[in-house]
Amino acid sequence: MKSAKPSKDTEKELGPGELETDSVTVRTLRAGDLDAVVRIDRQATGRTRDAYYRGRIEAALEPHALQTSLAAELDDHVVGFMIARVFYGEFGRSEPTAIIDSVGVDRGYLRRRVGDALIRQLLMNLRALGVEHVESVVDWQQHELLQFFAHHGFAPSPRLCLRLAL
Repeated sequence: MKSAKPSKDTEKELGPGELETDSVTVRTLRAGDLDAVVRIDRQATGRTRDAYYRGRIEAALEPHALQTSLAAELDDHVVGFMIARVFYGEFGRSEPTAIIDSVGVDRGYLRRRVGDALIRQLLMNLRALGVEHVESVVDWQQHELLQFFAHHGFAPSPRLCLRLAL
């Protein structure tokens, strides 16, 4: 049996049953990941949003919350994160829906399948919870993020996001 060809982004040839994401450790997000999350987000946005992410991580880790938020590790440190929540009956729907609130990958690890490993693990976890839909909101100008979601099967929703400036 011939093993899979290495992708253009990796040097290692994969053996039977191996995935390109196997080298990335994906685990549940922890409170201690705040500094890494803020650092990774700052690379993408140019802003330091400690309070924002402190609140997001605290909400994700509340005892009654489903633990759906993830961190990715490579080289013994956090190099990516995905913060998600599950809602039951949100916006008049009866089926469980997950919302990907935030995602980030350290710029130094962009071609190491970190994002792929995070979304793969999240989708496996959500399927196990019986979640039927996953949604996210992406700025129209974030082409890399739009491509990432499209690559993983996301498409525009039939619902419109409405906004009122105050």
